[in-house]
Amino acid sequence: MKKILFIAIALFLCAHCMAQEQLAFPFQGGKEVMTRFFKDSLVVSPAIVQKKAAGLAIFKFTADEKGAIRKIIIYYADDLLLTQPIIEALKKSNYKWIIPDHEKFHDFILPFTIGFNSPAVGNAALQKAVYNFYTHRKPVLTYNQVPLDMATLLPTVVVNYDLVP
Repeated sequence: MKKILFIAIALFLCAHCMAQEQLAFPFQGGKEVMTRFFKDSLVVSPAIVQKKAAGLAIFKFTADEKGAIRKIIIYYADDLLLTQPIIEALKKSNYKWIIPDHEKFHDFILPFTIGFNSPAVGNAALQKAVYNFYTHRKPVLTYNQVPLDMATLLPTVVVNYDLVP
């Protein structure tokens, strides 16, 4: 009797673990397709390259049952300069989101990291430009509590750009 109970529990746990693995990623095509989409769609502006800007931006957005983006909120950004290309890329992702359990709306949290590819040989001008950006940056902060409700945290999208010599 104990063996049968043990086998039944083991089968139940295996079935439960298999069900957890089969959850669909909320972007059409999966995680790799989402990462490639944002790397291709995010156009780094000349102002970002000129200022040697780098940093983190965290966005919360709401998608409806058709996958259309309804609302975009900036939770945090190291500088306002980094947010505009990300907002444009998010707008391009309309109708690519998969909403779980046939909800009318679902919230997603998507972090972005933007940086530049370091040159093989550093120089003082580059160090000064990076330091100037860092000391003069104007972070975008959320001062009021922002309700998360039922939000899905997505993996960070890392975008690196090349410096123009």
